[in-house]
Amino acid sequence: MDINASASPTADCYATIVRSDLSHLPQGKQRELERVVELLFAEFQDATALAQQEWKKQARIVGLILFWSYAKGGWVDEPHTAKGYQSDFDLLVLVSHEKLTDRATYWVKADERMIQEQAISGGLSTPVNFIVHTLAEVNDALAQGRYFFADIWRDGIALYQTEGADLIPPRPKAPGEALALAKEYAEDWLLSAREFLENYRFNLEKGRANNAAFQLHQAAERFYHGILLTLTFYTPHSHRLSLLRSMAEQIDKRLVNVWPRETRVDRACFEKLKDAYIKARYSKHYMVSAEELGWLGERVEVLERVAAEICAERIEDLAAGVRTDS
Repeated sequence: MDINASASPTADCYATIVRSDLSHLPQGKQRELERVVELLFAEFQDATALAQQEWKKQARIVGLILFWSYAKGGWVDEPHTAKGYQSDFDLLVLVSHEKLTDRATYWVKADERMIQEQAISGGLSTPVNFIVHTLAEVNDALAQGRYFFADIWRDGIALYQTEGADLIPPRPKAPGEALALAKEYAEDWLLSAREFLENYRFNLEKGRANNAAFQLHQAAERFYHGILLTLTFYTPHSHRLSLLRSMAEQIDKRLVNVWPRETRVDRACFEKLKDAYIKARYSKHYMVSAEELGWLGERVEVLERVAAEICAERIEDLAAGVRTDS
C-alpha cells in the first residue's frame, strides 16, 4: 500500500522525512492507517473551508508522521484479554501555520471522527492519538535536543510529506543540561500534582464531589505531564487525560497497571475522571459517587508512586551520564 499516494487529493508527495516503509505492519493495520490519514485530511479541509484570512487560505497539512510502537514495532493489540491493553496509532501532524495547532478550533471534529470510526462495525479497531505542531516548532525542538522529537526523527515513518517539509537532525543535549532540566520538570510538576491531590482529599472530606473530581483530574494530568517532561522534555498542550495516559504508557509499561481495564466499571470510572475537567465544573448532569471518587483517588495515588519512581530513575540515569562525562 502507498499511503503517500492517497493521503491528500490536493497535494503531491515526494521523498519521506525519515522513512516510509510500512511492510512490518499487517495489511489490516496498513488499511486502517490509510483510513486515518483520509479522515485527518477530510476533517482539516472542513475546518478550514470557509477561510477568510490570507494565512488561512494557505492552510495546509505539510506532513504526517507515525511514531512510537506502530512505527518501531512492539505494539500491543489485545483489547479482549484480561488487561484489555491496546497500543494507539500515534501521529505527528505538521501544519503550515502556528494558529492551525489550536486543537479546539481545528481538530476537535477530527478527534470525534476517530472515536466514531472506532464505534462502528467495520471501522477503526485501533485507537488514534495525534499531536499537532508546525514544522518550525518541531525543528526548534530538535535543535534543542528534546528527546521526544529526536525519537520521532530517528524511528518515525512518514505517511505524507510536502516538498520542503524536512526535519533537521537533532542536536544532542549536554548531560549536565539534560540533568538540570529533568530535575526541574520533576520537582515542579510532581509537586503541583501533589497539591491538587491534597485539594481532592479536602473536597472529598467536605462532600464536594464535583470539585473533588476536578481536583483529582488535575492531579492525574500533572503527574502525566511531569513524567513526559522528565523523560522526553516534551508534553502536549492538552488536558485530555486519555491522550496523556496513552503517551506515558508508551514510554514506560509500568504505567499500564495504574488503571485496571478488566471490567466495564473500571473503564467507566476512568471516563468519569477524564470528563471531570469540563463537566465537573460546568455540567449539572455530571454525577460521581463517593465510592467512585474513592476508587479513583486510590488509582491516582498509585500513579503518584509510579511517577515518583520513574522520574527518580530517569534523574539517576542522567546523573550517571554526567559523572561519566566529567
